[in-house]
Amino acid sequence: MEFIEGELVFYTQRLGSDFTSIEIAPISDAHFGDPLFSLHHFEKTLKFLDAPNHFGILNGDLLNFAIEGSKSNIYREIKKPQDQRDWMIDRLKPYAKKLLGMTTGNHEDRIKALDTSADIAKALNIPYRATGVLLKIMFGKGNNRHPEKPYVYWCYFSHGYGGARTKSAKAIKVERVASWIHADFYVISHDHVVNVAPDIYLMPDNRTHVDKNGFEIGKITAHRKMLIKSNAYIKWGGYSEMGGFPPVDLETPIIKLAGQGKPRVNVEI
Repeated sequence: MEFIEGELVFYTQRLGSDFTSIEIAPISDAHFGDPLFSLHHFEKTLKFLDAPNHFGILNGDLLNFAIEGSKSNIYREIKKPQDQRDWMIDRLKPYAKKLLGMTTGNHEDRIKALDTSADIAKALNIPYRATGVLLKIMFGKGNNRHPEKPYVYWCYFSHGYGGARTKSAKAIKVERVASWIHADFYVISHDHVVNVAPDIYLMPDNRTHVDKNGFEIGKITAHRKMLIKSNAYIKWGGYSEMGGFPPVDLETPIIKLAGQGKPRVNVEI
């Protein structure tokens, strides 16, 4: 099977068949290199990955990469770009097997000659697609009453784009992408504001039966999808304070997939 470079593909992650549920932490917008980076909250999220059924996704702007003319102050960076990359690789390596995929962010993209996100993904040996990742997540058994059939969830995540001031303007970005791609949950980052909203759309069931009038009919089922905006790991101050942006939520939203009964997705913060 051949693919055009850059086209959307999906990656399959087959997790433990003994899991009855899994939890996923989106990790993005660490901005390591900025002096306001919150190591405490970043380490707290990594510690979450220690549990056997806990996993993570990497969704861009892990590194800060201030340059001349950027909002970040190039003279206040705590490490050079390559040192930022190497620190992040070293810190994430113990959790490589718990990380399901990775995108890049606009801060990494500031250095056009290098793809440092690709360097990190290669060092961790995890799936990487710069612009967005579609995951097929499989775990557990007993789906549809078949003893060995795993539960299947679809996830799409992308770093995000553009500027916005209000929470509603930031939240609508994930609502847009959820109208383009089928998934059970979607994660968009970049705006440093946590927002979680369920949405419902209706899908025809392929199974049919013949009614009393002789017509072949089928059911319509409601499909629930979760729209998620993720947090950041950078404290308030600097250009955020000067630009009138609000403090960010440093706590990571946790996505819970229940692999038993009817498939469902919930998010806790």
